[in-house]
Order: sequence, then structure tokens, then C-alpha cells
Amino acid sequence: ADLFESQGGRGVPPLHSRRTLLEACCYVVRTGCSWRMLPRDFPHWDNVYKTFRRWSAQGKFEQMHDRLRAQWREREERADSPSAAILDSQSTRSSPQGGDSGYDAGKKVKGRKRSLIVDTLGLLLAVSISAASVQDRDAADDAVAYSKEKYPSLSTLFVDSAYAGKWAQRTHQLHAIDVQVIRGPNNRRTGQWHSEQGDLFSVEPVQTGFVVMPKRWVVERTHAWNERARRLIMHHDRLFAVSEAWVWLAEARILARRLTT
Repeated sequence: ADLFESQGGRGVPPLHSRRTLLEACCYVVRTGCSWRMLPRDFPHWDNVYKTFRRWSAQGKFEQMHDRLRAQWREREERADSPSAAILDSQSTRSSPQGGDSGYDAGKKVKGRKRSLIVDTLGLLLAVSISAASVQDRDAADDAVAYSKEKYPSLSTLFVDSAYAGKWAQRTHQLHAIDVQVIRGPNNRRTGQWHSEQGDLFSVEPVQTGFVVMPKRWVVERTHAWNERARRLIMHHDRLFAVSEAWVWLAEARILARRLTT
């Protein structure tokens, strides 16, 4: 509760409680409604919007999430600072008023790219928003640097093949993080040596259907958690920082429900 209280006792007393304003922000992130369509049970939308922008600029939602994440890791008997993390990106559409966007040719999505770094429990460590046209490895640089600065104990990062090669080497040199690439079952594999007497090269059968990839499924599950918040299905905000604040709030809301049930 002290996180959202105003500093100092001077000034005009607040018209609405901080809890009511926070509940209004949670309503928007869960339902995906526009600010002007807030129910009358909440304060006026302009008041809620200005409070949300102020809290997001101050990093209040990230701080709230970090407190809840520490409580959950303590309940799971984990260390406060993680040593391993998983990185992945997700391209989502953006509305016409959604600001800067791009086209992801691989996923055929016009919008923005959301790069997430989560711990082995699937809890958020860092997030960065960029145009969907930016390559995955370039879009993740800010998130990796921020997560290493925030959690110096981070030493291992699990990624997919999009982050292999020079990016993995550069990340290891700059941040002392061991990047482990988890490849798909049919990724860049055309065959294997069979025997000296028979066919020297035999093609492996192509594996079809869903395949659970080690470690990578954790961050994919986090993407699915975020999609329950309808505000995160499509980008409606012009600023990348505002989109990141929505992610922190959605993740904090999930942890709050876990800790109270």
C-alpha cells in the first residue's frame, strides 16, 4: 500500500483512494476497454488515465510486480535473484492509433514485437517493446542489458535459434551470460551418418505435430498468460514505455491473485 502513496503530506488531499485508481487500471488491462468507456463505478476516466501515466513513468507497476514476484519465489523456496532465464519474442498487431509499428515478415504480422525475459518459473524479469520489423536479436538487446543490471546473478539464458550465432557470442562477452540455444527437432538437420557399409547418408524422418521444447515452453506459457489480458492482445498506445507498463501491470495482477488464493 505504501508503494502508491504520495510522498509528503502537503497539497490537496486526494479525491479518490489509490486502491480505487489501481482497480480501475486493472479493469482496463483485463477488459481491454478504452479509457473513455470506464464504468461510472470508477473515478472519471481522465483522472484514472493521468494517474496511470504518472505511475507508469515512476515505474510503480514494475515495483509492485517485483515485490509480488519476490513473495512468490520465497513461497516456491527459490532464491530472490534468479541465475537462469528464458528469452523469447512475440509479434502482435497494433491499432491505427498505436504509434510506431512494422511488419514481421516471418510471422506475417503488422504491429509491434514484445521481447520477454522470464525466470524458470515463468515470472517476468524484463520486457522491451519495438516495431515488429526489428529482428528478434536486435530487439532483445535492451531487455538483456536491463535484466543483467537488475539481476547480477543471471548467468544462463535459454533462447531459440533466432538468437544463435554472433548475437549469442556478443551477449556472452558483454554481459557474461551463457546463451544456450534450444533448437527445434527439425531445425537445420538434413540427416546423419548411418554406417560404413550401407548408405552413407540417410535422411531423418520429419517429426510432425506439437513438440515440447526444453525450457522454451516456460516463456511460451507466459505469453499465453499475458493474452488473458485483452489490453495486451493489440497495441493501442503510441509510446513503447506505456505498452511495457501494461505488461508489468498484467503480470502483477496474475501474481496478486496467486498469492491471495
